[in-house]
Amino acid sequence: MHFIILGVLIILLVFGPQWWVRRTLNRYGHERADLSGTGGELAKHLIERFELKGVKVQEGGIGEDYYNPEDKVVSLSSAHYSGKSLAAVAVATHEVGHALQHKQRHKGFMLRQRRIRLAATIERLSAIALLISPILFLLTRVPQSTLLTLVIGGAGMLASIWVQCINLPVELDASFNKAMPILSEGYLSNEDLPSARKVLWAAAMTYVAGALASLLNLGRWIAILRR
Repeated sequence: MHFIILGVLIILLVFGPQWWVRRTLNRYGHERADLSGTGGELAKHLIERFELKGVKVQEGGIGEDYYNPEDKVVSLSSAHYSGKSLAAVAVATHEVGHALQHKQRHKGFMLRQRRIRLAATIERLSAIALLISPILFLLTRVPQSTLLTLVIGGAGMLASIWVQCINLPVELDASFNKAMPILSEGYLSNEDLPSARKVLWAAAMTYVAGALASLLNLGRWIAILRR
């Protein structure tokens, strides 16, 4: 019984946040003819308004909503770039919020980029470790070698979760200290602001939810290596 409860809790931890993020974005992703423009149009307007020199807006693929500080690009998925929905407007403003952080050299944002690069390096090394683990065991027949590479592999995935969790304040700042005040200036009606707040929560939690879901990959590798 205890194992069943533990299993349910793990599933909720791994998939719950990602399910909630997707559900929220879908819920407020329907077209609204009464909105002034698309997410892409709003992003371009805000970039001009706040004089974010050199920052461009591009249409990305599914789920490609982000701000790239190296190229100074605000990427919005097709649904949020071309869509006239609450989700499109809120997500676009959230990503421009990151561009504002960059312009202001927000301490947390600048550290965020270093952490992401470090986590990416660790994640690549851990992926290599997991790939060579079965080969290493076949060559050495030493169980400890498999355990070592498994620990390294798991560390990489946990590093990604750690980075996204400590970067959460930066995401919350982009949503509630940058985007929400902007949207409250008349870009949305007072009736729409509570819904926009929910979307901004989802935007802030996107990376944490994705990192938690990556734990499933670690579970798969453990199952494979136990065979």
